[in-house]
Amino acid sequence: MGLLTFSINVTLDGCVDHQVGIANDETHAYFTRLMDESGAMLWGRVTYEMMESAWPAVARGDEDAPPALREWAVKLDAKPKYVVSSTRSDFPWTNSHAIAGDLRTGVQKLKEATPAGVLLGSGALATALDRLDLIDKYRFLVHPRIAGHGPTLYQSGLPSTRRLELVSTKPLRDGVVAMHYRRAG
Repeated sequence: MGLLTFSINVTLDGCVDHQVGIANDETHAYFTRLMDESGAMLWGRVTYEMMESAWPAVARGDEDAPPALREWAVKLDAKPKYVVSSTRSDFPWTNSHAIAGDLRTGVQKLKEATPAGVLLGSGALATALDRLDLIDKYRFLVHPRIAGHGPTLYQSGLPSTRRLELVSTKPLRDGVVAMHYRRAG
């Protein structure tokens, strides 16, 4: 069975707004590596729609992009993408599929069918999946920014504190730190 890894950019004050972090070749390479190591992507509808509005055009070459972004887009286009949504069922982007029915059952089946693991990249969905004890690992890029606004990591809360074990840290350029944790026993 594959592991479910939650990975996201986060500021020092917990903001997960994708526009406040540092986007450079190194941070893009980090997420490309994580995607390469995973068998599938998992998103909520809002994240899917944000990604769908930008990356397919970059992958097709319809939009100008630096080489690191083009590499990300092409790989993302080919990667299986799974979406949780209660309001949408049609996901036309290449290799996109809906997780229908019970969330726990659908994600558990996805983990079982994806030995290379699933990379989760949606904050609100992560909260729901963490409440169901389905997240196995956490890979955060912590940016040296204080956003002063939301959305924030786990802003709707969890029923109890999650104890994590540090696996590794790696400083990147510009003060960004890659943090890798796993759930503690």
